[in-house]
Amino acid sequence: MAKEPTLPKDITALSFEDALKELEGIVQQLERGQVKLDEAISAYERGALLKRHCEQRLAEAKMKVEKIVFSADGSVGTQPADLG
Repeated sequence: MAKEPTLPKDITALSFEDALKELEGIVQQLERGQVKLDEAISAYERGALLKRHCEQRLAEAKMKVEKIVFSADGSVGTQPADLG
């Protein structure tokens, strides 16, 4: 299985909310279809990286919630967070 490329520093520095806002802007831009092909490809690639960053941030948040639940009730195992 191939290792995923490292995210650019400008993306990893973004908060979840900022990355999601930029991703939404890219989607709107692509949906309008008013960009040149090369620009659309670049925008799509950046959008894919932003999506991955958002997914990572959500996974990190879920882990923190699970740890908090574990620490708060003092049980031996962890309890999955119900984020859905």
